[in-house]
Amino acid sequence: MAQQQRAIGTRAAIIRGAAEAFREHGYGSTTLAGLEAAAGVTKGALYFHFASKEVLALAVIETQHEASIALGAKYLGGTRPGLEAAIMMTFEMAKSLREDPVVSAGIRLTLEASNFSVPVAAPYVDWIDVCRQLLRRAIDEGDAAADLNVSAAAHFISPAFTGVQTVSEVLTGRGDLYQRVEEMWTLLLPGLISDALPAERLASLVALPAHLRSEYAAT
Repeated sequence: MAQQQRAIGTRAAIIRGAAEAFREHGYGSTTLAGLEAAAGVTKGALYFHFASKEVLALAVIETQHEASIALGAKYLGGTRPGLEAAIMMTFEMAKSLREDPVVSAGIRLTLEASNFSVPVAAPYVDWIDVCRQLLRRAIDEGDAAADLNVSAAAHFISPAFTGVQTVSEVLTGRGDLYQRVEEMWTLLLPGLISDALPAERLASLVALPAHLRSEYAAT
């Protein structure tokens, strides 16, 4: 049992170290020697757990995917209204992208999907599905417009966030990511919110992105 636990710990450490390398250099420019150095293991130890660079990269993506699934499940199973939950989820993902190298590397690697011999679409498919479910909840709650095209909106929110975080990474190393996510929702909300909302509820929803930006920026 102790040996098994050590093996699990070593595998997790390799994934985390590899994530640092992939996050900084991308898949194509990351060498096996660089992965060994980043993970702090020998070539033998690396190959004991992962048969190739691609297998290791896919493990990083899968670890990031598991974190995203857990985040989606948290909001789907919570009591927050659907539209609020969707907004809050993107800010929490932004925080993970800024602070967690595995999440950041996993997202970068999925954007380099052409490098892999197997599909890596699952993270996007699941993210879109979570958005779809939260928007349907928002319609039932009266926050989102009854005639909202939920599928189109979910398919737009996911790539909108992906694009926002990618450009933020290129321009500022994600230093302005919370601001850009706030701006994204400021532009999106008018097309999602029900015209029948009471003024107080409308003001609360419209103010939420700015409130979250301030809250996350202060942490």
